[in-house]
Amino acid sequence: MIGTSLLLRPGIFPRCGLRFSSPSIVTRCFADASSEHFDVVVVGAGLSGVGCACRISTECADKSLLIIERRQTMGGTWDLFRYPGIRSDSDMTSFGFEFKPWFSDKILARGSDIHNYVLETADEFDIRKKVRLGLKMTQVNWSSTDQLWHLKALHEQSGEIKKITSNFVLNCTGYYNYDQGYRPRFKGEEVFKGDIIHPQHWPKDYEYSGKRIVVIGSGATAITIVPSMADKAQHITMLQRSPGYIISMPDVDYVAQFMAKLMGENWAYRITRRRNIWIQRTLYKACMRWPDFMRRLLLLHVKNQIGGKADMKHFTPRYNPWEERLCAAPDGDFFEKIREGKASIVTDHIDHFTETGIRLASGKDIAADVIITATGLNMQMMGGIELTVDNKPSPLNEKMCYKSVMIEDVPNFAWIFGYVNAPWTLKCDIASKYVSRLIKHMDANEFVSVTPIDNANNKVNSGLPDGLNFNPSYVQRAQHMLPKQGNSGPWKLEQNYEKDKEVLLDHPLEDEYLTFSKQKK
Repeated sequence: MIGTSLLLRPGIFPRCGLRFSSPSIVTRCFADASSEHFDVVVVGAGLSGVGCACRISTECADKSLLIIERRQTMGGTWDLFRYPGIRSDSDMTSFGFEFKPWFSDKILARGSDIHNYVLETADEFDIRKKVRLGLKMTQVNWSSTDQLWHLKALHEQSGEIKKITSNFVLNCTGYYNYDQGYRPRFKGEEVFKGDIIHPQHWPKDYEYSGKRIVVIGSGATAITIVPSMADKAQHITMLQRSPGYIISMPDVDYVAQFMAKLMGENWAYRITRRRNIWIQRTLYKACMRWPDFMRRLLLLHVKNQIGGKADMKHFTPRYNPWEERLCAAPDGDFFEKIREGKASIVTDHIDHFTETGIRLASGKDIAADVIITATGLNMQMMGGIELTVDNKPSPLNEKMCYKSVMIEDVPNFAWIFGYVNAPWTLKCDIASKYVSRLIKHMDANEFVSVTPIDNANNKVNSGLPDGLNFNPSYVQRAQHMLPKQGNSGPWKLEQNYEKDKEVLLDHPLEDEYLTFSKQKK
């Protein structure tokens, strides 16, 4: 009954009855000899999971660490998606890890470059050897008796069940279902003679030269695919029910390049990162404070970009800026293809598919050889994992989030969920720093568990996004599965980087809502 080593304070070693006279590295004993023990388990080996693992392994170097990944490769989103033009919609200086500077000429990095960056970071911080691939979590249960998480993971290729125990679990699985994107069914699609493709399941080496292509959707994926395929296609049409906001931004940061030559890459990176975060946050705040003015400004920007080559009705959203994410077009590539006549936009509803394309509600037809359903993601919380505490379900949609990191009434668990109004990883990084602070504080005070408990009736009858003025379709479809919003203090989610950074990194760890416990005698 041998497990992984654990640093203990003087006293009786739980479960074994052994007594130690001084702090030492000892082996943890288990009733189940088939279990392995790790101090910290990270679920997910994508950008968030690797970033959190690097933080934990650096700041809590004495802790044993395991990263569990369901897929057969690391990289998460940046390994899964392979559609033409796949890239970040956030600048990589702020989207990348603070501890691992991103040096590249490109502001919006391509998907393959981000994937390589994740792998390079894992190797640099010696994380890859701590990753176990092909494991699907099937049980995540906290035992108050053992003061441990009991995990079961299915090795999907062999069918073998792996048993693991852990003191602390971080869930870094993102927010969408990797198995299936959102794919509404359209009337008559079975009669269409061409190919129907969802970007989440892009065929390898798919050939589309000279074909007429219709992209259904108006989000970031559609804005990326259209210019990427326009040169090879006979023509490409973006078919949308309603328009979104699109911003042209430089593809190369010449100011950062100049600073790098002047003062070196590291200093240039630090300054550029702070500048870009400030620009993003200022733009968001301006859109929230002066929505009418910012709407006019953004639409004027688009009007100048299209140069009279398209009707502005296709670029005039019904909502205010940042009620849904803004879409980025590097060097205005999307607008360029519109001006060149290689791409066009149609705003209408689909009545049905035909053998040769799509019949619109207006009665018009769009001819197509290929239809790409860029219709979005299916949200999935925590990779579909269902938490239990002492074998009793702890449904996420009935709980609040504490400091937007921990889950109400769930001990020793962090849900790493990034920003929707800023680069995702900004939140992931400060959240993992917070967890590292928490673990070290617990060690210093001989605590074995910490549980957020609402003792002031903070829960309100609304979902997490309420009050954020953020309502894209995929969030609306997932309201029933999201955590509850709180009305004050650490229970209220605000998606505010400046405030979160202060709360997570500077505020005292102990407060009226966190309950710390020591090992039961």
